[in-house]
Amino acid sequence: MKNILIVGATSAIAIACARKWASEGARFFLVARNGERLQQIADDLTSRGAQLAACHQLDIDSLDRHAGMLERCKTELGALDIVLVAPGTLPDQARCQADPALAVREFNTNAVSVIALLTPIANILEAQKRGALAVISSVAGDRGRPSNYLYGSAKAALSAFCEGLNARLFKSGVHVMTVKPGFVATPMTAGLPLPGPLVATPDQVATDIVRAVEKRKDVLYTRWFWAIIMLIIRCVPRFLFKRASL
Repeated sequence: MKNILIVGATSAIAIACARKWASEGARFFLVARNGERLQQIADDLTSRGAQLAACHQLDIDSLDRHAGMLERCKTELGALDIVLVAPGTLPDQARCQADPALAVREFNTNAVSVIALLTPIANILEAQKRGALAVISSVAGDRGRPSNYLYGSAKAALSAFCEGLNARLFKSGVHVMTVKPGFVATPMTAGLPLPGPLVATPDQVATDIVRAVEKRKDVLYTRWFWAIIMLIIRCVPRFLFKRASL
């Protein structure tokens, strides 16, 4: 039986991953900001065969509450086999440009607060000398595009942090994977004019994540074609890239 900590457990991708692990009889410690929604998800997972250690309500921006959550997790769950870190928001780029305070808040939520939480989680896994840590970043972090560079810069910081964490924890037998989804049909992207053929479902992304955790991949682009798309985008010369409307 796998002991699994999921932070940001109410996100569509996290729910889809949890359902797949639930079918294997996994044991969960679920963390999210919305307590009512969190309990609904917990009930759904137990109906699918999961065991629930506990639900814990936490706003990831409350840095002073991270330690308490992790202490409770260790008490309720014990050793960690898999940790999925999936919190995040999709900021409005235009509003962030007009409001520096909002820009900082959104950057903190998508990068600083996640990094603050990953640090003690990494220490726990390092002490165990085993376990897998999967962190949801984004293809948006591969290059700063004018349409979402605040979000992209936060994800770029998170991806770089995870790359370093991967190299550090590898030596202790811990696997760290950076997950880079492209467009996904979730409540966070509802109403956005997304290109249909490139949009994945949360279940498709979850299938990729669960498989990649087992295979101990370092970086996962999901769906697979985003690795090719982002390679092309990274290769576009800057003098052309800045003229594009991306």
